[in-house]
Amino acid sequence: QVQVVESGGGSVQAGGSLRLSCAVSGYTYSRYCMGWFRQAPGKEREGVAAIDSDYGTKYADSVKGRFIISQDNAKDILFLQMNTLKPEDTAMYYCAATSSYCSGDNWFWVWRYNYWGQGTQVTVSS
Repeated sequence: QVQVVESGGGSVQAGGSLRLSCAVSGYTYSRYCMGWFRQAPGKEREGVAAIDSDYGTKYADSVKGRFIISQDNAKDILFLQMNTLKPEDTAMYYCAATSSYCSGDNWFWVWRYNYWGQGTQVTVSS
């Protein structure tokens, strides 16, 4: 059984930084695409950053140059380094994984991700 657990959320002032972690266990597929999504109250869940075992990384335009997605060497912990945070980054952040390929236009299609964590709250104050 695949388990996904996020951590590292919190409250920070605008301009500050946070690093989110996502521990994935029980994942036995040879390939993966793992991503970070966020959802603010009253808004749809949106993709933030993702990494595919074959196709590299992808970032939403809103976070390019500020957020960095990475993994540990064992590929079972996913990180999201968030710098220069803005109040509009405030949301619940979710980690997700799929064995499907992420490429082209489908990187952030929510329905393609099979495994989801419970989320970690990020609040950025102005």
